[in-house]
Amino acid sequence: MAIETNVPAPSSVPVGVDPTRASIARVYDAALGGKDNYAVDQQVLDEIKTAAPEIRDMAWANRNFLIRVARFLTNETDVRQFIDCGSGLPTAENTHQVVQRLDDQVRVCYVDNDPVVLAHGNALLADNEGTHIVDADIYKPEQVYNHDVVARNIDFEQPVGLLHISTIHHYPDDDYAELMRRYIEPLPSGSFVAVSHFLDPQTPELSPLARRLEDIMTQSAMGSGAFRTHEQIAAMVPGMEIIQPGPGLDPDVVLCDQWWPDGPKLRPYKDVERCLGCVVARKP
Repeated sequence: MAIETNVPAPSSVPVGVDPTRASIARVYDAALGGKDNYAVDQQVLDEIKTAAPEIRDMAWANRNFLIRVARFLTNETDVRQFIDCGSGLPTAENTHQVVQRLDDQVRVCYVDNDPVVLAHGNALLADNEGTHIVDADIYKPEQVYNHDVVARNIDFEQPVGLLHISTIHHYPDDDYAELMRRYIEPLPSGSFVAVSHFLDPQTPELSPLARRLEDIMTQSAMGSGAFRTHEQIAAMVPGMEIIQPGPGLDPDVVLCDQWWPDGPKLRPYKDVERCLGCVVARKP
């Protein structure tokens, strides 16, 4: 599938192995308790903790949403191929592990352009013929879709599961909906898109926290982290049918922890968990 466009898109410049610059992938790794990070990444995480000491809960809410949505798409839909954008560093229960446990014929293409992520991913996937890692800029959809690895392994005549988990909030420009439109337009009917994103709930109790976190992230060595509203997140799946996120809930953007949880909620949501939204939608 060849796509041509002159629409400009910002590049996500990979940090790689530079220990003096924070990496988005490594900061997430640190938040999940991983070991593949440097002191500068821990410093960014510590800065975030000044506003939200429970930031690790947000990171795990995001990871657990990914696990549930990957399981749902494999169990309940015709999707048998995934493009996971901004996959980050390997951690417990990666997308391919979740979906291939259910069906070993499912194909997964991870997309990232950080050299550290690519090195870890290639080592992890060396013996997995159904899973590949693609060196491409996730903020340039045409670069992703035209990559030879994607072209060889993803059939755009069949439904695709497109995952943008904690990626678009690191895209600073206001044309995020247009960026996602360029991702969605080439997808065949029956495809699904899943997005998780930092959320400004627009309440007097939580908006100040969201804006403090946004200021810390954008002014830190990581340099990005936009908190957007329900309406702005919903705009990231234009022309798609939003999937009901749980029993008794309307099809809409919800908290990551609310999207078809594995069991009843027995404790109140922490404030940081109420600042992470998600949406899953199907292309008609």
